[in-house]
Amino acid sequence: MMPPRYLDQALFSELAAQSAANPRQRQHHNFHAMEEPCHRMAVGLQPHTYIPPHRHLCADKAEALLVLKGRLGLLLFDADGQVLGKRLLEAGGECIGVDLPPGEFHALVVLEPDSILFEAKAGPYRPVAEGELAPWAPREGEPAAAAYLAWMRSQFD
Repeated sequence: MMPPRYLDQALFSELAAQSAANPRQRQHHNFHAMEEPCHRMAVGLQPHTYIPPHRHLCADKAEALLVLKGRLGLLLFDADGQVLGKRLLEAGGECIGVDLPPGEFHALVVLEPDSILFEAKAGPYRPVAEGELAPWAPREGEPAAAAYLAWMRSQFD
């Protein structure tokens, strides 16, 4: 049996340092084994990470996101890339998270250094499948990604 594992300031500091050192500017800390039916993770995030708009098409892939530290911007898109909604998610703020249904195009932008997100969704892990990445947005690592990230961030200025 696993001992309790805590979401504490020591973990937050570790994730902040690891995400700052990671070229992708984010770092996951899994509380689950990959074969478990419920995936639970804390994610350290820095402002320059690019999480491209995507959706989860499997009916069992709803995801719950809670901001434990910092501020994130959530963008919701229609199938053509038009913004349907946006919401500031802030630890201790008016809205700290979201429960996203499957099929909803969404993206996050990090608005404060050393932000920490808690994510829960059904396992097992599946790589992003055909039709889950938004066709109108650049992929991570593409030259246009930096400009698109800047545009997404500007939605919260």
